[in-house]
Amino acid sequence: MFDVARHFFTKHEVKQYIDAMVKYKYNLLHLHLTDDEGWRLEIKGLPKLTDVGAWRVKKEGNFGDFIPPTPNEPRDYGGFYTQNDIKEIIQYAKDRYVDILPEIDVPGHSLAAIASYPELSCTPGAEKYQVRSGEKIMDWSRGAPPIALVDNTLCPANEKVYAFLDTVLTQVAALFPFEYIHLGGDEAPINFWQKSDAVKALMQREGMKRIEEVQGYFERRVKTIVEAKGKKFIGWDEILENPMPANTTVMSWRGMKYGIEAAHKGHEVVMSPTTYAYLDYMQGDQITEPKVYASLRLNTSYEFEPVPKGVDPKLIKGAQANLWTEQVYNIRQAEYMTWPRGMAIAESAWSPSSKKNWPTFFSKVENHFDRLDLAETKYSPSVYDPIFKATRAADRSLAISLSTEAPEIDIYYSFDNSEPDRFYPKYTGTLNPPKDATMFKVVTYKGKKKVGRIISMPIDELNKRAGKR
Repeated sequence: MFDVARHFFTKHEVKQYIDAMVKYKYNLLHLHLTDDEGWRLEIKGLPKLTDVGAWRVKKEGNFGDFIPPTPNEPRDYGGFYTQNDIKEIIQYAKDRYVDILPEIDVPGHSLAAIASYPELSCTPGAEKYQVRSGEKIMDWSRGAPPIALVDNTLCPANEKVYAFLDTVLTQVAALFPFEYIHLGGDEAPINFWQKSDAVKALMQREGMKRIEEVQGYFERRVKTIVEAKGKKFIGWDEILENPMPANTTVMSWRGMKYGIEAAHKGHEVVMSPTTYAYLDYMQGDQITEPKVYASLRLNTSYEFEPVPKGVDPKLIKGAQANLWTEQVYNIRQAEYMTWPRGMAIAESAWSPSSKKNWPTFFSKVENHFDRLDLAETKYSPSVYDPIFKATRAADRSLAISLSTEAPEIDIYYSFDNSEPDRFYPKYTGTLNPPKDATMFKVVTYKGKKKVGRIISMPIDELNKRAGKR
């Protein structure tokens, strides 16, 4: 899954991504085409979706924490695919035996659509909404669903929404030959629906007792629209939090649990869990990566088993790796986040568990690093980076332990602010930093070959991780 909504990637870059993925037998590209940060698909008859919804203020830094744009800042960052662009991408993928699955994410994650057509919202004042540029719009302090600070949901009580989606899905179905259309369904906040008189009236009319049932009503209506176009409906696992027909297919992203539960109920499932398959997660130490919600190292991705024990294998349609792009600003970073973890997920999807072996796999990965170098495809070398563990010794002093994912790796270090190489002290066991040291620098070698980056770890950071003295 390639998120082209949070940041726009040109059709050439999408083709570049396809070229990289087909080398590892990936045969489906799920394009996340719409979100709060952009609407990326031309829909004839709804020009504002791309005139307004495809553009925002350009900001760089830590996405999600940006200062809200001022009214006079230019909204010229973004882009969209014309229908001819999509046809070209689909043909390019088909020539490489890849299907394209389109996603229109509703009812949440819809701020770009609402900024374009405010009448799609239940909330008064939506005409003031703008496409999100990376400012905070959700409060996640209570977990999911989040508390929305602006209403990014389509109004499930407004017939104009279903007419809008009928227009959109008619064109999506005509453009994309793949049998499924993905309609999102994840992370839809309810706090604005709770205030809506239209939603309250809908609940009374339909005999709904809980606000959470409103999304179930919405999903069932949208599913009917999709099927009227001759397509099959698929969405993220939240869509099963309310009763859905047995022929509803889900992508299980919140771990394996919801996919297992769905399969036990007879639903077809695509396994794409955060636990193993989220390529936007940090893959090395957080001081070396753009900081996001969690970490996912290569060896953990390699543990992915898409068909859980006790589940009918016929109901597991496949496995999927997901690259969300809030912190991925360009195609080079998209490649960096995808490889080599994409290799681990591909092997997990295509190979029986009895054939999997980490040392053998990693030796192949190293050979493919050479291939990626020749192809000038960017990838992460973080598998060679040390894993830092900071604890407190018996006397409450700082104790530093190091380990590596990659086998047969030697670690060298310094505390004197100089950059270590293989002639520096070699790590052999837990270290206690000198009293006045402020920086711990490490580098990894395989024999005489430097394989890792020099990582500068502040002692203050290690003290924070170790907890109070």
